[in-house]
Amino acid sequence: MSEPTEKSGSIGWTLELTVFICGALVMIYEIIGSRIVAPYLGASTYVWTSLIGVILGALSLGYWLGGRTADSRPHVGVLATVIFTAGGLVGLTILLKDFALAAISEAPFWLEIKTFIAAFLLFAPASVALGFVIPYATKLRLGSLEDSGKTVGRLYALSTVGSIAGTFLAGFVLIPFVGSVRTLYLIAIVLFALAIVLGGFAFTRHNFALITIFVLGVAGSEGTAFLLFRSNNLYDIDTEYSRVRVFDTKDPYTGRMMKALATDPSSVQSARYLDSDDLALAYTRFYHLVRFYKPDHKNALMIGGAGYSFPQAHLRGYPNATIDVVEIDPGMTRIARRFFGLTYDPRLNIYHNDGRVFLKNAASDSYDVIFMDAFGSLFSVPYQLTTVEAVRDMHRSLTDDGVVIFNIGSAISGPASSFLRAEFATYRSIFADVHLYKVRADSADERLQNLMIVACKTQCISESGFEVTSVNKLLANRYTGTVPADLPILTDDLAPVERYNSLAQGY
Repeated sequence: MSEPTEKSGSIGWTLELTVFICGALVMIYEIIGSRIVAPYLGASTYVWTSLIGVILGALSLGYWLGGRTADSRPHVGVLATVIFTAGGLVGLTILLKDFALAAISEAPFWLEIKTFIAAFLLFAPASVALGFVIPYATKLRLGSLEDSGKTVGRLYALSTVGSIAGTFLAGFVLIPFVGSVRTLYLIAIVLFALAIVLGGFAFTRHNFALITIFVLGVAGSEGTAFLLFRSNNLYDIDTEYSRVRVFDTKDPYTGRMMKALATDPSSVQSARYLDSDDLALAYTRFYHLVRFYKPDHKNALMIGGAGYSFPQAHLRGYPNATIDVVEIDPGMTRIARRFFGLTYDPRLNIYHNDGRVFLKNAASDSYDVIFMDAFGSLFSVPYQLTTVEAVRDMHRSLTDDGVVIFNIGSAISGPASSFLRAEFATYRSIFADVHLYKVRADSADERLQNLMIVACKTQCISESGFEVTSVNKLLANRYTGTVPADLPILTDDLAPVERYNSLAQGY
């Protein structure tokens, strides 16, 4: 029986620790990848699909290379070199992420293609090196053919347990408490340290180059963050659900300074003027259509809190009404308290829950009006809130003459209008009367824009002769054309919201 170059007893526990740690780092790297990509390409299913697919493909290539190399050069020094290289390639991710993602986000491709290119360029190289580890370590660990099954099974089990540990560590600890970018630093440092434990450290050109890449990546990332903070008062915050950027900017329409909150590159989710309590974002003013459609409302529900700009305006503008706000992300509420002036009010009840789950459990006839302002990635609404089943729950939760006022991103006509056509048909299948408003009257119908759907449980009242000046400007933006009913209603089984959104991004 031939013997492997490295005897299993001398480095056995080190190899097993290596397999466990690398299994954990692969999953941390993958999960963090979604947060790195989000500010440029969003956090849609397309991002996750590309990350998972590309990283699995890269790992497969690494398995093949590791197994092939292990048969010809079974030496622990080779494994240490590959792991050190993996650390340097993570450093390359840190160095290139902002430049590469900025360029990719502006490329004239479908979102599916953009997310694939981003995943391939930034996360495939290090994943190949990490895939190298387990077959190579297995070869080094084998003492004889008699115990090969036990050895292979143990190492793969350790790798899988490491992956499980890494998944929970990333989601429960690293993202909310360390942050996505600094977790990349940690991954690279752990890989460098692990390689040194395995094979020692030699000051070679290869190692010097890898460390230099890592140092430049960290310096560039931290320097960019510092400059953005100095120039725009920018805070980059990882919450349990999102990567959130809070910054100062000018309102492009009024020139007034405002503090804005964004979770993706295509839009600002919340904003407040720095010099007044006026609603800063135009679409939020259209929630005041409730003054016309349900002026005597007492109990309001808002799905989606973010910066809580309209809930605070509701407290000021409707002193005899209460409002319940359902915000899935507790981190958003903390951000709203820190940056957007949210304070305690007995008429404001906050629930940290998924909006769909809350609606499903809400009592019938419990609200006079439901404001919908939940957004996911790249101007899209989370699909579970768009379906006919969700709309039925809204209808059931409303009083007999209740109203839904719903902010969506879509065009009215043309290639970018698919989501509106499907969603409008979905609401019309449940509600007695449905109206559409353009937030900006001068926006072309075929352009992607903010639109407001108003759905009435009974026939909506007519605008004729209405004299409340504060709402007249809003009412003037009602769309009087026809929204085609040529797409199927959205259901829990089939709601291609992200596909519709991807098609709309180019318009």
